[in-house]
Amino acid sequence: MKKKKTLKRQIEEWVWAFIVVFFIIRPFFLQAYRIPSGSMEDTLLPGDFLFVFKPVYGFEVPYTQIKFFQFVKPKRGDIVVFRYPVNPSMDFVKRVIGLPGDTIMIRDKRIYINGKLLIEEYAIHKDEKIIPSLYNFESEIFLEYFQKQWEQRSFIDETSIRDNFGPVVVPKNSYFVLGDNRDYSSDSRFWGPVPEKLLKGIPFIIYFSWDGSVPFYNIFKSIRWERILQFPFIWRKKYEMQDM
Repeated sequence: MKKKKTLKRQIEEWVWAFIVVFFIIRPFFLQAYRIPSGSMEDTLLPGDFLFVFKPVYGFEVPYTQIKFFQFVKPKRGDIVVFRYPVNPSMDFVKRVIGLPGDTIMIRDKRIYINGKLLIEEYAIHKDEKIIPSLYNFESEIFLEYFQKQWEQRSFIDETSIRDNFGPVVVPKNSYFVLGDNRDYSSDSRFWGPVPEKLLKGIPFIIYFSWDGSVPFYNIFKSIRWERILQFPFIWRKKYEMQDM
């Protein structure tokens, strides 16, 4: 009789643990996320496994985009996890570069915000080639057209805007995000602004990191031990703004 009672209690504990993890912690507080590509190198690497802290941008009603109790708004330089605007079933991670109302312009890989050059120590360029623009950014009529097309996410496959882009104005309640690996990142240059309602949270802690390029038989070398238990959300790398 005692064994049956113990087994019953154990099953109840498992059930409650399942409920807490899948119906409270995961929807409202923490979500596991794996970095799939090199678009955020060298800040986040392919094979980094993260916990994303979700309440920072508000509690979301599960399976909706309805939020409440938003504590803070993203700042320039923050790394954020968000639903991909083109396909909200996918999650992306990028760095916030432009805030609502900012004017963003890129010329020969250099970023200008509200007329000031943005100097970033975290951004890298692995392709020395500068892709010339096919567009006439000197025409005001064209710039109005470009802004509209950009907001409608019409440049997804347009590689010619990688190094020369805009200017565009970031819409209200939206953000302009870029990958730190600027030459190999799918980001706001191509698929437009990120609405605030799609923000999910911040990378909180790297709980595991795996280098997939190392052969599996060399398992201990494939684990990036030095990255485990790192906190990306406090990696406040410096940037400066300089007049043109």
